[in-house]
Amino acid sequence: MTLISRCTAAGLLALCISCGAAAADKTLYERLGGKPALTAVVNELWAVVSADKRINALFANTKPEVFGGQLVDFLCQASSGPCKYQGKDMKSAHAGMKLTEADFNALAEDTVKALDKFKVPAGEKDEVMGLLGSLKGDVVDR
Repeated sequence: MTLISRCTAAGLLALCISCGAAAADKTLYERLGGKPALTAVVNELWAVVSADKRINALFANTKPEVFGGQLVDFLCQASSGPCKYQGKDMKSAHAGMKLTEADFNALAEDTVKALDKFKVPAGEKDEVMGLLGSLKGDVVDR
């Protein structure tokens, strides 16, 4: 390998390392594409949930703009974005709904479908699902 080749290889390695570090320095919110991307995913999620016979009845009296706005703000805040979620805490918001683990899992599957439509990378998708999964104890009736 010539000196120029070694310098070029070293330079590319340094560039790759710094690119990786720059990506690691970004918040999940930034890596997802910010509020416009969250809004697109939530709008798609609403469409998927509306067509999902397993759980769409649970959302029959839900206004899409309210659901969507609150979910976007929740995800924005949870992913270190600038938004402030001002809805109820998850336990209060779902109290008395008698939601089952199957209901929760159906919504999780629908969320994955929405994320997949926008080709959200696996790492970010896992982080979003981890955020949502952490709410299971407050949402599902035991």
